Amino acid sequence: MKESTKKLTGLGLITAIVIVLQLFAVIIRPTGIFNISLVLVPIVVGAALYGYKAGAWLGFVFGVIVLFTDAGAFLVISVPGTVVTVLAKGICCGLVAGIVYNLLEKKNRVVAVIAAAVLCPITNTGIFLIGCRLFFMNTINEWSAAAGYSSAGAYMILALVGVNFLIEMAVNIVLSSAIVQIIKIGKKES
Repeated sequence: MKESTKKLTGLGLITAIVIVLQLFAVIIRPTGIFNISLVLVPIVVGAALYGYKAGAWLGFVFGVIVLFTDAGAFLVISVPGTVVTVLAKGICCGLVAGIVYNLLEKKNRVVAVIAAAVLCPITNTGIFLIGCRLFFMNTINEWSAAAGYSSAGAYMILALVGVNFLIEMAVNIVLSSAIVQIIKIGKKES
């Protein structure tokens, strides 16, 4: 009973951090069309501490906040496509982080954290790009032409995800050592 209470409390705290960080990202909007996903670090921490289901939950919470704060441009094009894309990218980035961490943790915790921290933004961005291709390509072709890009693919990579992805990846890699320390503390206390 005590173990599940600790896990529920820890997951609740990390859920609150995900919500606050994503709302904060809406306020600062430093680059590009979309907000930088500051929540990927706590998603990796939660997935590593509490498993892939917790990672998927945290990714789901991230997706719900994005739907309400940052998905307007896509919601006017296709509500179902936006909901599927945004929730899938959030859930899967947490799920992948948890699975990868779990697979590698016993061999080397540092490698496990780095792999999870790298694959989390790759999954998030990759599923976003797949969703764009599946649900929004006609509009993206129009946006691309209006912005003067030679192709919709170049527009998707350079305008929609480029800078944000690089910043998200860099933040996750730089904070990996801090993530390792948080996990060490979290694993000792449980």
